Amino acid sequence: MRLLTTLAILLAFCYSKVQAQGETIVFTPQWTAQAQFAGYYVAEAKGFYREAGLKVKIEHPSSTQPAMSRLRNNQCQATTLQLCQALEIIDQGIPLVNILQTSMNNAMVIVSARGKDPLTQKGARVGIWSVGFGQLAICMSIKDHLDYEWIRFAQNVNLFLSGALDATLAMSYNEYYQLVQAGIETNDKNVYRFCDHGYNVQEDGVYMTREYYSKHKDQAHRFAQASRKGWEWAAQHPDETLDIVMQYVDKTKIATNRVMQRLMLKEVLRLQVDRESKKREFRLRPDMVKLASQLMVENSMLNRQITYDELVYE
Repeated sequence: MRLLTTLAILLAFCYSKVQAQGETIVFTPQWTAQAQFAGYYVAEAKGFYREAGLKVKIEHPSSTQPAMSRLRNNQCQATTLQLCQALEIIDQGIPLVNILQTSMNNAMVIVSARGKDPLTQKGARVGIWSVGFGQLAICMSIKDHLDYEWIRFAQNVNLFLSGALDATLAMSYNEYYQLVQAGIETNDKNVYRFCDHGYNVQEDGVYMTREYYSKHKDQAHRFAQASRKGWEWAAQHPDETLDIVMQYVDKTKIATNRVMQRLMLKEVLRLQVDRESKKREFRLRPDMVKLASQLMVENSMLNRQITYDELVYE
């Protein structure tokens, strides 16, 4: 009996080793190294992908090769996207599958200068990311007849700090803290949180093309499960997770600091907890897909409604 048990363990080990050698997933987060992607860094560093029989290579995007471009060109097999981004891409004729949803709440805010209410600033010059992410803000501007003039920025808040903008979009885990660290006073009057005003649409999830997913379902599921395990571990071990994040930050020479990344990690983990269930659910919600799709169709950002069934795996 002991011999059989030992043999079974050896066979399992060999199978895992062969799987790890034979199956590689290149994973590209949608942005540069930061705590927004901590769970994936943890899954790689703690060996969760290897335990799942996978060889995973994390490659960040660049200005010339954004994440979705890499996915289209088969330079990676999985990437993170916000839900609204995924809907736009599907509408453009590229079927996607959501294999793991991490965000359960919307993180976008508008911060106005000089303590003004964003809803009273018709025609304001408002900063928006040049790479996207601002679909809900555009919908809100149209719906409330604010007629914002959108000024595109790359990746920081310098335009707003210089006084060139009346307001700027920000993520509550990223640019918002950059503004706070820069000395901008934030309060309920000059900060508009989309999640509190009928726009609580989920953001980050892990996506694959449906073509790739259909040929690698088991591999995709194991990648999703190991990634989820990485996020669950991160929630339980934030200090060690931060150490792992900073290793990626230092390796890729990202201009940030540990204080900023600690704030980001705490907020990202908070956003993963569903407001209703109070649990970290890791699932795409049909009602949020419907809300996002309706808002984008109404504001001519989609040609048709994209359904929940089009996004989930079989």
